[in-house]
Amino acid sequence: MPSDAKPTIKHKSFSFETSLHWNGGKTGTIRGTEKPEIRFASPPEFKGEPGVWTPEDLFVGSIDMCMLLTFSAFAERKSLPVKSYTSRARGILEFVDGSYRFTKVIISPTIIVETPEAVALARQTLERAHQQCLITNSITTEVSFEVEIKTPDGV
Repeated sequence: MPSDAKPTIKHKSFSFETSLHWNGGKTGTIRGTEKPEIRFASPPEFKGEPGVWTPEDLFVGSIDMCMLLTFSAFAERKSLPVKSYTSRARGILEFVDGSYRFTKVIISPTIIVETPEAVALARQTLERAHQQCLITNSITTEVSFEVEIKTPDGV
């Protein structure tokens, strides 16, 4: 192999499975392998039950969770001194071309880092996490950010 050639990397593939049970009406339960059961329903906007997880909630939440976990993995590799990461996410569901779809999800993380020098690195790490997040790479919905990165004293 020439000295400038990169070795071929064989990437693993993974499989994730769930199982559903319809409870009647617009409700059901879902579980994953070795995971607790979650009760779900249609959202009230579609004549469903209030106060119950919906596929729409879980869709938006999965994007928010993936961003946090991807950011966390990259931050750990870079020894980024993160003190906290909190986030809100909002999905915009619109009627487009004859059906409802999420057109945009806005992720609003607040990241607190230990030093002013870490603010720029945290922003770069979040941008890389956005590029590499497997959920955002698997959907066509636009994902944008309203980011606040600061130190404990607000810098």
